[in-house]
Amino acid sequence: MKRILPFVAATLLGAVCPAAEPPPPRARAEVEAVLRAVPRDPGVAAQRLKILLVAGPKDHGPGEHDYPKWQKDWAPLLAKAPNVEIVTAFPWPTAEQWEGADLAVFYLKTQWNASQLEQIQKHQSRGGGLVTIHWAIGCDQNWHDHARHFGLSYKSASYRHGPVNLRLALPEHPIALGLPRQMPFVDEPYWPFIGDPEKVKVLATSDEKIHQGDDRRQNPGDDTVKTIPVFWTYEPEGTQARVFVSIFGHYMWTFDDPYFRLLLLRGMAWAARGNASPYRFDALATEGVALRN
Repeated sequence: MKRILPFVAATLLGAVCPAAEPPPPRARAEVEAVLRAVPRDPGVAAQRLKILLVAGPKDHGPGEHDYPKWQKDWAPLLAKAPNVEIVTAFPWPTAEQWEGADLAVFYLKTQWNASQLEQIQKHQSRGGGLVTIHWAIGCDQNWHDHARHFGLSYKSASYRHGPVNLRLALPEHPIALGLPRQMPFVDEPYWPFIGDPEKVKVLATSDEKIHQGDDRRQNPGDDTVKTIPVFWTYEPEGTQARVFVSIFGHYMWTFDDPYFRLLLLRGMAWAARGNASPYRFDALATEGVALRN
């Protein structure tokens, strides 16, 4: 019985996923070529940024959704960038932590209740940037209000774990500059989303058999394929705020992928606005990362 209980508990949390193997390291030459493609901006670190990293309790199996580990690893990583102040919050920021934050980055599962969205509204009304990673886009209620702040919302529905062919939809966007038009990943896309897709700029997509996900609503006989968003940006109407959303981030190995890091780090810099370059964190993309020679 003792052996069964952990499995049952993990299943109830949605933590048991189909087995997946980590992808091989990226080629060093290819990553360096991407880094060389961006302009050299002498004002890259001109703006001082206060970045709030928000994590919650771990809710999946080994190597998945490890929000505390991400916060522990990425706080010192981002602190290596010039003119950056890092503040960590768990499981939700206090009023003092919100004060003066230029950017809030969320990697957690939370309800996104009315009180939380009110704080998001206050942050955005003064031009504060937001980034959400993976399940942080999932909302338990107020989906349309949530989408008003993040562009789109996700009500736990369909998903798939495993190899994904990520395709750039806006290769000319500063966040995507120099990256390959197609990039293989091993992670988890979600679908469908709630909200108006015309209000977001989709940066990258994947093509999914939408009736054959890992959720229990599978229909093996229906091969319908749709292109779904995986990364997008959003600028809420009536504000100077910016939002960057990453659906990837299920497996912790994704955070050590330099292509993912570039998308996330640039998304953070872009969302923080100011006069700084969106490439101000690029040097961190290969920090402590294994590359293939």
